[in-house]
Amino acid sequence: MENDEGKTNPNGEANGVLPATSETLTQPLFRPLSAANIEELETSELESLCLSCHENGVTRLLLTKIPMFRDIIVISFHCPHCGNSNNEIQENSPTQTDGVEYTVAINEPTDLNRLVVKANHALLKIPSLEFEIPPGTQKGSINTLEGFIQMSISELEQDQPARKEQYPEIAAKIDDFIKRLSSILKVETPFNIVIDDPSGNSFVESKTGVGIEGSTDDKLSVKRYKRSEEQDKQLGIIDTSTKGESSDNIPSAHTLETGGVESSTSIRDEVMSFGTECPNCQMPAETNMKLVDPSSLLIDIPHFKEVVLMALNCDYCGHKSNEIKSGSGISDKGKKIELRITDPTDLSRDILKSETASMYIPELEFEVKPGTLGGRFSTIEGILTSIKEQLAGANPFVTGDASSGSKMAEFIKKLDEVIKGQKLNIHIILDDPAGNSYLQNLYAPDEDPEMKILEYDRTFEQNDDLGLNDIKTEDY
Repeated sequence: MENDEGKTNPNGEANGVLPATSETLTQPLFRPLSAANIEELETSELESLCLSCHENGVTRLLLTKIPMFRDIIVISFHCPHCGNSNNEIQENSPTQTDGVEYTVAINEPTDLNRLVVKANHALLKIPSLEFEIPPGTQKGSINTLEGFIQMSISELEQDQPARKEQYPEIAAKIDDFIKRLSSILKVETPFNIVIDDPSGNSFVESKTGVGIEGSTDDKLSVKRYKRSEEQDKQLGIIDTSTKGESSDNIPSAHTLETGGVESSTSIRDEVMSFGTECPNCQMPAETNMKLVDPSSLLIDIPHFKEVVLMALNCDYCGHKSNEIKSGSGISDKGKKIELRITDPTDLSRDILKSETASMYIPELEFEVKPGTLGGRFSTIEGILTSIKEQLAGANPFVTGDASSGSKMAEFIKKLDEVIKGQKLNIHIILDDPAGNSYLQNLYAPDEDPEMKILEYDRTFEQNDDLGLNDIKTEDY
């Protein structure tokens, strides 16, 4: 039989190759992962060398998006000759602005069932055992906490027969440690597990199932931090060849755009644009940015001499996003604003939540951590609607029709009642260590009887999160 490979059909197209269409060109490369579309997701297969038997095996790649998290590449290798197999994930997201550290309190065996996305640069450690899984080992994995410990035990046991022959004393110590590591799976005494990821791309499941990045889970704490220079070097995001160059020698973006001649036009009068990637479909998009005086927004905000408005609009999938950031410095004190919702009109109050602020609704046991939602200028109703839309999407870390899934549905129902003004006498609490958030006073210039504003001295940890402890002002 004649092989048709390489021949062309009457239209001049190669056999077996589908012509590109506008539909395939605009199809998102990373499609959301859910039970509804699992059969529609396609894997790519390619031959690759098996490092065990040096025969050819098969590597399968799946490009997918985890809802409420990020894009990932699932990689699976299997060799039909020797049976060797390997699975891992690689994040397709850029390094985040801040590092993240998760601390999980283990008080009972079920606490070890949490799902964890451990990125390549993440360190997993159990301080009470002085045990660490370093970055680069068990990399790119989705597993439970128990699964990571079991995998470590298997890896330690793997070469024990050879060690007992060659290094009996070392093998005996490893056997002793394996027993200690196995015993903690029974959780006879409480301990902590810490996942520290300077790239910010790891994730730990919240057992409450209703919050964002940790929610009000009392056994899970999330801390974001500014990376050190050494960590930036390890992640490859510092060009050491330019270190020490004076900033006076670096031209501004406006200088480059005008051919090296500084324009007398103020940057505050311009809308600047720069290319970026749509977070929804990964196609090229454009972000517009402008410095704005708060008075032009018809609000009077202390410590806000100027704000930065950022807006993205994707021409491919229609995704839109906007964010507001402080263009001025950090306030001398942190600020905590508490508002009691007593009337549906309270939902129309203007609110500016900076990227450093957390937001609480105690009656719903709900918390939005700093860094999530970014900086937003909206109404209370608008921000709550944005939260509802995010939570209403599929969440791979909430499984089971009768447990967490129903809990999520129940929470969204309560949140919807608040948005519609059907549930009153609840509190909205904004806590911003940087002091750069705002909630509208409907009674201005008089005091608002339903609103309390407290300015406070930041703790050492809050200053550390804001990077203030690393600022050196001596001899400047």
